[in-house]
Amino acid sequence: MIFADRVDAGRALAGRVGHLRGQDVVVLGLPRGGVPVAFEVAEALGAPLDVIVVRKLGVPYQPELAMGAIGEGGARVLDARVQAAMRVSDDELAEVERQERAALDARVALLRAGRGRIDLTDRVAVVVDDGIATGSTMRVACRVARQLGASRVVVAVPVAPPEIAAGLPGADEVVCVSSPRRSRSVGEHYRDFSATSDDEVVALLDEAASRHAADRGHATEPGLEDEVAIPVAGITLRGSLALPGAARGVVVFAHGSGSSRHSPRNRAVAEVLQRAGLGTLLLDLLSTDEEKDRAQVFDIDLLAGRLTGATRWLLERPDCASVRVGYFGASTGAGAALVAAADQGSRISAVVSRGGRPDLAGARLGEVEAPTLLVVGGADRTVLELNRRAGELMHCAYELVVVPGATHLFEEPGTLTEVALLARDWFVEHLLLEPDRRGTVPS
Repeated sequence: MIFADRVDAGRALAGRVGHLRGQDVVVLGLPRGGVPVAFEVAEALGAPLDVIVVRKLGVPYQPELAMGAIGEGGARVLDARVQAAMRVSDDELAEVERQERAALDARVALLRAGRGRIDLTDRVAVVVDDGIATGSTMRVACRVARQLGASRVVVAVPVAPPEIAAGLPGADEVVCVSSPRRSRSVGEHYRDFSATSDDEVVALLDEAASRHAADRGHATEPGLEDEVAIPVAGITLRGSLALPGAARGVVVFAHGSGSSRHSPRNRAVAEVLQRAGLGTLLLDLLSTDEEKDRAQVFDIDLLAGRLTGATRWLLERPDCASVRVGYFGASTGAGAALVAAADQGSRISAVVSRGGRPDLAGARLGEVEAPTLLVVGGADRTVLELNRRAGELMHCAYELVVVPGATHLFEEPGTLTEVALLARDWFVEHLLLEPDRRGTVPS
């Protein structure tokens, strides 16, 4: 049997799992290719969708040989025979596990984007992939699901060898659409077997969570916002503050206009950050009357001073005393964010500029310590050149990313989403991950 793509395969598989409907099911997709298939299964069952991430524990100096595997929640399975045969010491095992645990945590942070792991205790775990070749990864996933509390584990795949379709160690049941006797690879059973990206996985998980919440009558907003008034240098700045429970990172938005907190572009980015577990503070750095004066829109010192004052107010809140702060700056707000970051040194953990004017920070660029991401549209040629020149003056870690075909306001289809995802990954790495795990987020 040949499937058109993973969506087609998922729908075919969904037709085979109807007997599970009405049970307390959680559908778990194996990233990345298993998630589009699992999405269709979860929708058919009316069940929540999550990922199950596993990491192999490879033997030192022969990492392709597995001596075990790990999963979330401290789940671990070991092959004592391999460990003994290869004479792997407990210290060596612990070091391998430490490294793989960091990689697993980083991958989970990226894919789940701030959502908590769905509890499997006493539930039916339906573990889904786009196909099985040898079954080694799926066996580990089943054991991890069991360790995480699943009372029953069902493996569901579009294609698998006959011996696996008949039963798999660790699984109570195997559901399979096609089980050809002769098969060289899973991909040969698909007309389109192109790679699934991390962004696609996150988008599917977000959509599934929204659908499931709507079906259960729950609100699906990323976060509740409080309208706040912030006293700074004799005036009051207006802002919208959204904080997750036990916030660890907050992104403050800076723009030269007075309508920053109502900007559809800023709010679209903020929602993506909120779904990743980040707090957001959208600010009006200028009043409606002030923004009519172009001189004030380009008064970088004025904007930076107000941004610094708002940051001080934020960090004085009891619920934000220990958070890491990042800045998201657009247009002239990017220049102000970089000057404010230079003024505050290590208190600012990351900066992202969207179509910004970092050149307006001038000589202060060399004083910025915070890792900085400059995102510019490929069709915004003048601003792109200004960003390149600004980057040459910076001494901090920075990246310049060009979004092909995008103009200054990122109005082209999909371009603002790309900005939001780039910002999310940057802030998750620098605000939510511990220092020794930064740089481990998969690209």
